[in-house]
Amino acid sequence: MEGDQSPGGSAVSQDTYLLIGGAPPLQQGRPRSVPRGCRPWRLWHRTSLCLAGPRKASWRRRVVVLAVLIAVLLLLLYSLGESSHRTIMSMVRGRPPEAAFRCNGPVNTTSQLPHPHAPPRPTQSRLREDPKVLLFTETQYSRTGQAIIHILVANRIKYKMEGKYGVVVFENFERYLQIDPWNRELLDKYLRDYGVGLVGFMPAREETQVGAKLRGFPLYVHSNLGLENVSLNTDTTYTPLEWAAPSLPHFSEERLILSILDKGDYDGISRVLFGGNLDFWLHRLLFLDAVSYLSLGRISLSLERYILVDIDDIFVAKKGVRMTTDDVKALLDSQWRLRELVPEWRFNLGFSGKYYQNGYPEENAGDRMLLEHVDEFWWFGHMWGHTQPHTLTQEKLEHQMQLNKQFALAHNIPTDSGYSIAPHHSGVYPVHEPLYDAWKKVWNVRVTSSEEYPHLYPARLRRGFIHRNIMVLPRQTCGLFTHTVFIDKYPGGRQTLDSSIHGGELFLSIVYNPISIFMTHLSNYGNDRLALYTFESVIKFIKCWTNLSLRTVPPLQLGEKYFHLFPNERDPVWGYPCADRRHMQIWAKEKSCEQLPKFLVIGPQKTGTTALYTFLAMHPAIVANYPSADTFEEVQFFNGKNYYKGIDWYMNFFPVPANSSSRFLFEKSATYFEGEMVPQRVKALLPHSRLVVTVIPPSKRAYSWYHHMRAHNDPTALQYTFHQVITAGDGDPRALRSLRNKCLVPGMYAKHLERWLDHFPASQLILIDGEELRSDPVYVMNDLQRFLGIQPFYNYTEHLRYDKRKGFFCQVTEEDKTKCLGRGKGRIYPPMNESDAKLLKEYYQPYNVALEKLLTRLDYPVPKWLEEELQ
Repeated sequence: MEGDQSPGGSAVSQDTYLLIGGAPPLQQGRPRSVPRGCRPWRLWHRTSLCLAGPRKASWRRRVVVLAVLIAVLLLLLYSLGESSHRTIMSMVRGRPPEAAFRCNGPVNTTSQLPHPHAPPRPTQSRLREDPKVLLFTETQYSRTGQAIIHILVANRIKYKMEGKYGVVVFENFERYLQIDPWNRELLDKYLRDYGVGLVGFMPAREETQVGAKLRGFPLYVHSNLGLENVSLNTDTTYTPLEWAAPSLPHFSEERLILSILDKGDYDGISRVLFGGNLDFWLHRLLFLDAVSYLSLGRISLSLERYILVDIDDIFVAKKGVRMTTDDVKALLDSQWRLRELVPEWRFNLGFSGKYYQNGYPEENAGDRMLLEHVDEFWWFGHMWGHTQPHTLTQEKLEHQMQLNKQFALAHNIPTDSGYSIAPHHSGVYPVHEPLYDAWKKVWNVRVTSSEEYPHLYPARLRRGFIHRNIMVLPRQTCGLFTHTVFIDKYPGGRQTLDSSIHGGELFLSIVYNPISIFMTHLSNYGNDRLALYTFESVIKFIKCWTNLSLRTVPPLQLGEKYFHLFPNERDPVWGYPCADRRHMQIWAKEKSCEQLPKFLVIGPQKTGTTALYTFLAMHPAIVANYPSADTFEEVQFFNGKNYYKGIDWYMNFFPVPANSSSRFLFEKSATYFEGEMVPQRVKALLPHSRLVVTVIPPSKRAYSWYHHMRAHNDPTALQYTFHQVITAGDGDPRALRSLRNKCLVPGMYAKHLERWLDHFPASQLILIDGEELRSDPVYVMNDLQRFLGIQPFYNYTEHLRYDKRKGFFCQVTEEDKTKCLGRGKGRIYPPMNESDAKLLKEYYQPYNVALEKLLTRLDYPVPKWLEEELQ
């Protein structure tokens, strides 16, 4: 990805450097600090500079200063009205900063992957590995290891996964060198046989080394050196990738190598070695290129980057920080300059018409000038009064949007962009359903963006999703907020902003994200015009240092492009709102996490879950969900289409507890147990919930499900025998194969439990023996109460009685009668054929062995039926 320019003489900070004959970039040399008083466009600083000298000021100088002060005073007296407020401030503050970055060469416009060294040709064995990275770190908290993980995660590159690998990465290359001969030979053989490359980083050292021999390699290492003036190698003859000059005087004529490509001529293994960590931004680019090169492009990134810059709050900002006509001209000029670097560049303006013409006269002229050039920009509707949507009903939301739309039509602002943004991202996520309804009805919104999904931080984990056919794209911040108006008041000073632009957070956001939507505000384009400075600077820096091809398209096209690139992000994963303070601030006040269940009965089906549900509902401190018109006592939210209806729909199934501290909400959906996505979804929304699983002999469960389907007149179950169902092959009719799976798959208990335990600790899950629940429910329910921590303790001995007619325990009513489950429960089926029983016992044998091992490992009791099955 890198170009061939030099980073302008700036140095880089690191503690040590592998200098394989050289070393990586280091101590970032700070540019000479210029005191604020020396800035020639600051009038009052000029005055203080004139007065503050080592010699006494001459009378002429005093006269000049006095004359200047008198002139300023007269201007102030002349400007008693509001009309010249911005004019005076402009005279005092002077001109805003300019994007003065200069690339040390022509702007790079190539779109080819900059591999100066041709990669080895793929072999048949090479094609067997998956595009994944095997990562060896010192510890889970080590600095370089965390930096590597951040880069891989930000670029959606898989790592630390079982199977074959495309690249192996050592945070500390010396660990690779210290592997014992036997394992080292096994690893090297794997790398050679499958053509897998290796990336290594030299560790930091406190002591200084010069020319230390790297064990087993014809390379020499310098460490603990400060470097500057980094440059890249584009000569295909040499293997060094990067050089820098030492900052020490006696080394000044020597160039040291910061990173090097080992083509594998020495031992048949291709490697890229870095002489330090990833603090230096250029190393991050080289690392991504190294992964791409060593994996023959299988783990690589597209060079296309799409950028959209939203300007929120058009017409909204308070007086004094809005745009004047000069600011609008600067915006138009900047847009034309950016089009030379990014074809068809346009800013995207979001407006709130209520505040039109609400500034000083110069600013009101700026409002009018924006509308005079309405065709020069893209536009989208904000809220009329910039109100947070989660505080409004759908009726009020529609009214606000209609007012803004009428304003747009009256001023010839386009209304068909299909894009909108909610103030403060309110109502987008966590979802406020009335907002989505109003958006579709008034504006026909099909795409929006937000910083809040799944969370604001860390930014590298922001993702998109689709809800109600509205695409929600991840939005990025650029370091500019409503209060960042003047360069000298920027948090941390101008150096902080420039650091973000020149290889820092803003630069890397564009590098790591194929699609970036940046949030800015109207106030960032007035006064010092920091947004213009920021985006012109970062785009010039990107064009200078990378081969990225920058593009921009309207929001609707951007949304379609995003989900074409990341189709797996279409489905949302609803998170627990109360775990995020920002989410609570933009969630409707009437909503509460106390309206979410504290535990779930997750199945599987035909193991006694309905009886368990009934027994739990008897407890005075336990409240079950409201019944569903379609699925009766089961909500079936996490495993089907209901999930896409959102958490508002889910929460409507639960009453708001009168005393949330003493009431336990729960739901039972026996279809959750074997669902592939269900554990992840439950963990996201209900991270603290307890899970209740019931199990019976899997062959008995399969047989029961078959007869359950026959009792419900399922045509497939009526057409085929049980033997035909459980022996169906992949070539049989689809309906038969589906019934086979519903009979057999849920009984693979260990497989499904492992999936749940990947997301939940064992302490949050209890396994109930369904056979014991049938024979001794009082014991089981007492044990379950202790697990859930429910108070008061309920004496089930007084409320459950065995019913001889039904053949199981039933609830005792106030009239001292039994109230049993419906006639569909407790059916007596004909005995299973012996050959089918034997076949199923053999089929489930490995799964039952795995279950016994899992329960033993977790120190769970082993059901009696499982012991008998294994005998």
